Amino acid sequence: QTSEEILHHLQNIVDFGKHVMKQFFGENYVHHGEIIQLPLDFVRQLCLKIQPERPESRCDKDMDTLSGYAMCLPNLTRLQTYRFVEHRPILCIEIKPKCGFIPFSSHVSQEIKHKVCRYCMHQHLKVANGKWKRPSKYCPLDLFSGNKQRMHFALKSLLQEAQNNLKIFKNGELIYGCKDDQDGVSDWNELACHLKPFFFPSNGLVNGSHCTRTIIKELIHVITMTLLSSTDACRAGDMKTVPVSQGRSYCEASAFNKELVRNGKHKLESSGLPRGCLLYKTLQAQMLDMLDIEGLYPLYSRVEQYLEEFPEERSTLQIDGPYNEAFYEKLLDLSTEDDGTVAFALTKVQQYRIAMTAKDCSIMIALSPCLQDECSEQRPVVLTSKSRFTFSVSVLDLDLKPYESIPHQYKLDGKIVNYYLKNVQAKDDPVMSSLFKENEDCTLVLHKV
Repeated sequence: QTSEEILHHLQNIVDFGKHVMKQFFGENYVHHGEIIQLPLDFVRQLCLKIQPERPESRCDKDMDTLSGYAMCLPNLTRLQTYRFVEHRPILCIEIKPKCGFIPFSSHVSQEIKHKVCRYCMHQHLKVANGKWKRPSKYCPLDLFSGNKQRMHFALKSLLQEAQNNLKIFKNGELIYGCKDDQDGVSDWNELACHLKPFFFPSNGLVNGSHCTRTIIKELIHVITMTLLSSTDACRAGDMKTVPVSQGRSYCEASAFNKELVRNGKHKLESSGLPRGCLLYKTLQAQMLDMLDIEGLYPLYSRVEQYLEEFPEERSTLQIDGPYNEAFYEKLLDLSTEDDGTVAFALTKVQQYRIAMTAKDCSIMIALSPCLQDECSEQRPVVLTSKSRFTFSVSVLDLDLKPYESIPHQYKLDGKIVNYYLKNVQAKDDPVMSSLFKENEDCTLVLHKV
């Protein structure tokens, strides 16, 4: 790519964050950054310096050392709202929550997709492909439920199997994340040592497994309270989108749900998320995927066919930007009645791309110890049994998902569902299966004899 093309690409990323994602998530949560120019010699030196530190999985990605353009973004492992605690130790938790709802679209061809969430199904395919050693017990629907018991279970599951969905930083350095080859229990003990000064500063807690469990419990409590808090006055979360009630509020594959069924309970409480919190806004953006990939793919094909006939229309349709206010306004059309036009198809395609972006974003929670006299009403504060923290919540990884990735998503969806049906559901306990069936609405159809 030429320098001009790279500049244009970076400008699109900034504009998309500024004019689109800020509208969905709110001013305080989104940091769109700015474009800067850097001396090429500095960039080359930087590239050489960081190469040995890069994870193996990233080494096939080359750093741009030729254009001289870069994006300047805040370090989200630091507090974003209040500078007065910059000299204090800072804890940061990064969570990639994934998709928090089950498809409700009538276009879904396999009934299992109306019962088991995408994340839980995908886990089995990832394990089979050698990506992970074992499936995680984490289910996004538990985290997005707003029910504290379910949220605690989801976060504990993430801590047990972090995969690439959870990382913890202390003063900007990674102290806990995906270490697939290590024992989870020993990791928790090490994590507890890092966290103890934050949660029990007076050192009054005894050492050992009880200490570790107590600290982990405190951490989960703090994460839950910050995720349910609202630190942005923006009313983006109140925009008219798809009612959450349209989808099923639980996933049949959730380990939490299965435990309830074993205990003879067939109904999950769903407390619901506060409208101003970041999880609620994330879920609303995700639910712009109203048709599921199965309903969306024919519309993508319609747009593709149109572009084959009229390639010069690609810029007019704003497929590659500009991502401005006009682009955002078109996203607000939530109709699902197909009128056969390219305009309808394109709107649904663009909404799907936004939804995919929201399904793959990360939430950063930065926490710093706060003395009682420093904690005024203007600063968000979360309390634990022995400490209090001021905090900031941010969202990142908000680059718009590529238009060209839709065929890949369609094929991947088929692979995930087919693998699950063939290798997991077929082996399920029939007793468990019948218990779930008892919980579902049934229609009795009578035929004349």
